Formats: sequence, C-alpha cells, structure tokens
Amino acid sequence: MLCVAALVVVDRGPDRAVRKDPVVLELVTDPFAYSFMRTALAAGLLTVVAGSIIGTWVVLRGMAFMGDALAHGVLPGIAIAFILGGNLMVGGALSAAVMIGGVSLASSRSRLGEDTSIGLLFVGMLAAGVAIISRGGAYAGDLTTILFGDPLGVTRGDLRVVGVAALLTLVVTVAFYRPFLVLSFSRAKAQALGLRPGLTHVVMLATVAMVVVTSFRTVGTLLVFAFLVAPPATASLVSRRVPVMMAVAMLLGGLAVVLGLLISFHYATATAATIAGLTVLMFFLTLALLEARDRVRALRRRRAPAAA
Repeated sequence: MLCVAALVVVDRGPDRAVRKDPVVLELVTDPFAYSFMRTALAAGLLTVVAGSIIGTWVVLRGMAFMGDALAHGVLPGIAIAFILGGNLMVGGALSAAVMIGGVSLASSRSRLGEDTSIGLLFVGMLAAGVAIISRGGAYAGDLTTILFGDPLGVTRGDLRVVGVAALLTLVVTVAFYRPFLVLSFSRAKAQALGLRPGLTHVVMLATVAMVVVTSFRTVGTLLVFAFLVAPPATASLVSRRVPVMMAVAMLLGGLAVVLGLLISFHYATATAATIAGLTVLMFFLTLALLEARDRVRALRRRRAPAAA
C-alpha cells in the first residue's frame, strides 16, 4: 500500500510505539494504488493536454458550437463500427469528415448561415447515432459507454492512442501557430497575409475531430466537449497570451481530472461526468472571484477621493 510510507511512528518507550495514520493522505493515495486508477489518471491527463491545446483555438475563434457539433457528429460512425465490430476510431473519423463536409456544403450552397447548418447536422447526426445503436441490441449500456465514456475501463492500447493524439495536436499547433493565431482574430487579415484561411480552418476542425474521436473512451463523445471548452475558457479569464492560456488550461484540467477521480472513487459517482462537472465549476468559481475582486477595487476607487 502506498499509504504505508506515510505512517508516523512515535516512540512511547522501548517496548511500544503508536502509529498515527494521516487519513487525508490516505484518501488521496489509496485510490491510485490500483492500476486501473493510474491508467485512468494518465488517460485523463493526456486528454486534458490535447483538449487544452486545440480547445484554446476553439475558444479564441468562437467555435464552441462547432466543437459541440463535432462531438455529436462522430456518434453515427462509432455506432456503426461498434455494431459491425470494426475500429471505433476509424468509424468516428469518417463520421466527423461527413459532418465537416455537410456543414461546408449546407452553408455554401444555401442561404443558411453556418450556425444553422451546424445545428441541423448536430441534431441529425445525434439522432442517427442513437437510432443505429438502438438496432444493435444492448441499447442502454452501449449508448452510455459511447456518450459518457468509461475512464476506469481504459486499456493500455487506448492510452497509447490518446498519447499519440496529444502529441499530434501539439505538432499541428506548433506548425500552424501563426495561421491559427491570425485566423482567430481576422479571416480577412489571414487572407491578406497569404495564410490560406480555408486550409487553416479545415486543419483546425480536423484536429478537433481527432481529439474527440481519440478521447471518447476516456470521457465519451458528449463530455469531451467540456475538456475542449471549459479549461481554455477559464484560462482566458486570467490570461491573454495564447501559450499561457494553454498552460493554465492544462493545469486546471489536470486538477479536475485528479479531483474527479478521487471524488468518483470515494463517492461512487460517474467518473467522466464528475470530471466534466468540475471543469465547468472551476470556470464559474474563477468568474465569481474575478467579479468580487473587481467590485472591491471599484469600491476602493470610490472611497479614495472621499478619504483624500
């Protein structure tokens, strides 16, 4: 047991000693004595890395709705692969490609705006995925696993896939840092600088889709959206530089993973949902603290002239 190393022995004489167990430390260390908890922790942290990196661009570009739609859009492909016994990630990737192509086609070939096209495909792909799974037999259990993930059931193979996805996300961000940055603030400026905003947009969407597809075993296709948006959104409240936002998002997301695993272990709550809920809670707590700070500063400014 990991907690044995934390025992404190106090001598009460030559023949006896009293051991005091630090209960709080045990509550933290005992869960991670299990290999499945350590694997879940590693998978969660790698998901946070990938999600925070690409999620920062999603937040800066105001693409949260598109990110949410992609999280739902991969469901039909995963469902078909699940029923046919194929590779779930390949199925999800193909479904994400259909989603991206459908949004582009609907928005360019009709008078509908991109948000309307996204909304239509959002509902259509989710409905198709649920309908497909319902034809496959164990509807409730299969759907729950795909939508909400199973962090405690992550295998070593899943862990390697998530690790590769995190590495690729980092490589893409480094390679496309300038195009991503300029596009996040002005598509026209990106076009004027010859940065090919159309290609940049597709690369960004493809990276989001990759993170969603490779992370669904960890947090599910629905709750992965929390990893893409909540930590970067919280980081945007306290930082302005993109690298700092990414680093803060990773730190907050990592904290949510650790706390979420501990809470779910001790209180038997749904692991992925607990982690996702904590990421959102962190945003509102940070927002409330910043609002309180601003109010205190404003009050001090009003009192300063009177005191003078």
